[in-house]
Amino acid sequence: MTEQPVLWHKSNQIGWITLNRPYVRNAINFEVMSKLMVYLNQAKNDDDVKVLVLTGAGTKAFCSGGDLSAFHTLKTEQEALGMLSEMGKVLDELFFFPKPTVALLNGFAVGGGCELAAACDIRLARAEAKVGFIQGGLGITTGWGGGTYLLERIRQDNAMDLLYSSSPITAKQGMDRGFIQYVIKGNSLKETERYLSRYTKQPLGVITSYKSLQLQRLDKQKLKDNVRQEISRCAKLWASDEHHKRVDAFLKK
Repeated sequence: MTEQPVLWHKSNQIGWITLNRPYVRNAINFEVMSKLMVYLNQAKNDDDVKVLVLTGAGTKAFCSGGDLSAFHTLKTEQEALGMLSEMGKVLDELFFFPKPTVALLNGFAVGGGCELAAACDIRLARAEAKVGFIQGGLGITTGWGGGTYLLERIRQDNAMDLLYSSSPITAKQGMDRGFIQYVIKGNSLKETERYLSRYTKQPLGVITSYKSLQLQRLDKQKLKDNVRQEISRCAKLWASDEHHKRVDAFLKK
């Protein structure tokens, strides 16, 4: 039986979506995108789920972003735009999810993996985890909307420093900048459940009402327009010789 690239289970009114490709640091391909949408819809419509947690299998990586071995054949702006927009829909679903969403960073969260984390409401991280918007090293920018979401999550100066530098930071540094809310030193699954038990003991109606309060302060259409433009700018850079050259060098390592 083929191993599933994304896993789903429920425990103590928490829904768990696990990226299950540890051999490629839980990188995203088209099959993963499709499965994520299925499980997001499942969690949204399940009244036994009060909080949704997204994490990665193994101990090395939460998510390393897009699977370059799967996407390196995308050369043109239009080809890139199709892929980027598809994952953009997943992050849109996460950002506007009607229940609290949590990224449990069990290891490296870099590139698109950091975008995925930024789309979640809360980020918990193991002490040894590192986070970084490292896309600049490949000659592109955030391409799934993560830059827009990051600017909603933390102060502008901290957000832009992460984006401009393309440099990973530690979990402690991420906490100092407001990107990570809690650093886990023990068993990450048990600690996450303990941390979130303060939420899950509340009635579902209370949880969803407060999430609505959080979302209603946003200009939803403006955010969606900003994400669309962010994705389009990345697609243009994706088609550049500089990007293709850097990807080739990365794949030959």
